[in-house]
Amino acid sequence: MQTPYQLIGGEEGVRKLADVFYDVMDELPDAENIRKMHAQSLTDVKQKLYEYLAGWMGGPQHHYQQKYGTVCLTKPHAPYAIGPAERDQWLHCMDEALRRTDASDELKDMLRMPMFMLADTVRNNEGKQCSTDDLIATDAGCDH
Repeated sequence: MQTPYQLIGGEEGVRKLADVFYDVMDELPDAENIRKMHAQSLTDVKQKLYEYLAGWMGGPQHHYQQKYGTVCLTKPHAPYAIGPAERDQWLHCMDEALRRTDASDELKDMLRMPMFMLADTVRNNEGKQCSTDDLIATDAGCDH
């Protein structure tokens, strides 16, 4: 079985996904709340997401860890109020980025649950809780 890193096309595919993800966030009116949490220029955060996703998807672990040390997603997101709505905006941007990068259905299916869990990990604001069963049932975030 191939890793998501292999299925997306390795380094080039992950880099493209990270770039397109933030392009989508910049374009979609539905993502306005989470876009406001970022600097005007998205260049640095695109690179950081690429470095993180490369290891997270089964590729080289060293990109992120050499620069930033241990992976901790909650600390850098702590200053922002991230509830279910923001989590679902992030997931919507990722789904659209996967679509725009022509990710295979196999890859999208493989990433659906882990991406939800990743996005839910940084949630630090109260709101409707949902289970993985809700995610499977709705094929999206639980608040849609």
